[in-house]
Amino acid sequence: MKNLRETIATKPWIGWVLFGVTILVVFLLGLLAASIIQRRTEAVFAYTPQVNYPDWEPRNAEWGKVFPREYQSYLLTSDTLFRSKYNGSAMIDMLEVDPRMVVLWAGYSFSKDYSQSRGHYYAITDILNTLRTGAPLAGEVSPQPNTCWTCKSPDVPRLMQTMGPAEFYKGSWESKGAEVVNPIGCADCHDSKTMNLRISRPALKEAFERSGKDISLSTHQEMRSLVCAQCHVEYYFNKNKVEGVSYLMFPWDKGMTAETIEQYYDEMDFSDWTHSFSKAPMLKAQHPDYELFSTGIHAERGVSCADCHMPYISEGGIKYTNHHISSPLSNVSISCQVCHREETEKLVKNVYDRQDKIIENRDKLEELLVRAHMEAKAAWDNGAAEPQMKQALHLIRQAQWRWDFSAAGHGNSFHAPVEISRIIASGIAKAQDARIELARVLAGLGHNQEIPYPDISSKAKAQQLIGLEMARLKSDKSEFLRTIVPKWNEEADVRQKQWNP
Repeated sequence: MKNLRETIATKPWIGWVLFGVTILVVFLLGLLAASIIQRRTEAVFAYTPQVNYPDWEPRNAEWGKVFPREYQSYLLTSDTLFRSKYNGSAMIDMLEVDPRMVVLWAGYSFSKDYSQSRGHYYAITDILNTLRTGAPLAGEVSPQPNTCWTCKSPDVPRLMQTMGPAEFYKGSWESKGAEVVNPIGCADCHDSKTMNLRISRPALKEAFERSGKDISLSTHQEMRSLVCAQCHVEYYFNKNKVEGVSYLMFPWDKGMTAETIEQYYDEMDFSDWTHSFSKAPMLKAQHPDYELFSTGIHAERGVSCADCHMPYISEGGIKYTNHHISSPLSNVSISCQVCHREETEKLVKNVYDRQDKIIENRDKLEELLVRAHMEAKAAWDNGAAEPQMKQALHLIRQAQWRWDFSAAGHGNSFHAPVEISRIIASGIAKAQDARIELARVLAGLGHNQEIPYPDISSKAKAQQLIGLEMARLKSDKSEFLRTIVPKWNEEADVRQKQWNP
């Protein structure tokens, strides 16, 4: 201390330096204290909002008035620019990418139109535009039931609360066109009073109840996947549950694997359609994302769907869930790298490597299935009888179910690569067994020549092969969009103003 005083006495500028440093430190501490107080204030105002929504409020913009950060991030789901190697936010015509699918779905609506969806923001627009919902013009009834709206809008739980699920499922698809207008959003997952996550549709609750489980006992972390499992699952329309109603149900009574679900369908003699070439009674997988995700390493480690697809974001002192629901690859730093310390390029390559290997085998299974359907058609054309074909058709059904179960789920080559590989391998074996059975049938009918593989190098050629009149289908859909949908929109505007509390 004495030496310091002597130094300052001989060199007075040192004292001024110390004084300046002291002032700077005090100033910085003041900024830190002010920042802490500000962040605490932000957190209080951000997480104790005054909520006064009516029950089942379906309009996302109304929620956005109280939760602007979440709503602004939700609006980013309208961005369709992101593309990964196989998927992304843009609409991809999967039948053009892979024309074999047209033959696999011959006789079913997916052979007309199957596109990689653009995300939740476009749920209503895309169901109106797809050729699968047909063109319900004046006097014409759509082939699709009202049940097809179930996962497209928060208007659905609102209507179900008013009329009951069975009544909502009743009738054809176009009868609710003016009622279901708001795209997937807040009320699909959140209670309008408490903001807690909740299950807004009955099928998931009913599936849990039949399995002896109480879904209300689920933890918050489990709910961050279960709200997704309301829709991202395998389901079917059970017309026997309520007479005249396509009642939506999950086939989980025996388990959630491809085999246990298949057994469930077999025991009830269920099929989605009869293939127009092979005449096999077919199953169409929807999108068994939750079932397959549940078998993967992330689910085993307690990771939820939202952890990767809706990661947390921090702004100032506020931490909130990013509602820009998208591929984790669109922003690796806030999804994957929260847990994984590898570089972005390495993590992305890891995903693509898994997808490449699985799709290579899946493509082989598709080729075998196309051949099996064509060989079955040849057997019928040559006079085969039903008893001769029974075993081969059952094997075709089993093989294609395994293909579809692995192909229909979005991202499952990454979610559960081991399980997907197992399912595809089983499908390849069953497709080969089906072709052996068909070779025996054809030989017995005196046909020992190879059945030629069709020219399906494009979607157009494949659709022509199965007899689709695509020009007429597209023309009818265009007319429907031009004449009927504007009337629905006008009626919807009137109804929403009347309903507005």
